[in-house]
Amino acid sequence: PGDGLWSIVHETAPQRLTYAEWAKFAAFAEHKDFPDILARHTARGLPRDGFAETYTRHVKALVGVGDGAGRDVEAGLATEFVALANPYTDALPDGLPVRLMYGGAPRGDAQVEIFDRGPDGQVTITTTRTDARGEARIPVRAGHDYLLDAVVLRPAPDDHPAVWESLWAALTFAVPATGG
Repeated sequence: PGDGLWSIVHETAPQRLTYAEWAKFAAFAEHKDFPDILARHTARGLPRDGFAETYTRHVKALVGVGDGAGRDVEAGLATEFVALANPYTDALPDGLPVRLMYGGAPRGDAQVEIFDRGPDGQVTITTTRTDARGEARIPVRAGHDYLLDAVVLRPAPDDHPAVWESLWAALTFAVPATGG
């Protein structure tokens, strides 16, 4: 309808995965920074094979239209990133500040995976962590596209066919070649 910073928001329906063997689930949990997963799994008396997990994605894409002016706001997703600066209009010499939310509150000490695609199409992947306020600074460069990802891994409700539930927060945005 007009110029500004637009958010495209989507939450997926739950998808179900069944793990035939522990190693695959353990590798996923380790990669997403849940080193205590074996202890948590064992404490719940769960089997080490033949169990299910469901996952949902909670995604936001920031798009600069025309002048791209505006601010990101919390959309009320189960888990989400909120950009605390505008990647299309603000100077970002110290990176893009973001806040990670879960259940309407900032999520501190959480891993954030950063996918950085340069103008040549090459992707680099790094991680950072949120601070106690749920905030992190994402290093950005002009002319690059970004995807941020953070996962919550929690027990599924008792009446659910899966034993684990993961919620994936994602934020995509670009930094214009003339900005950042």
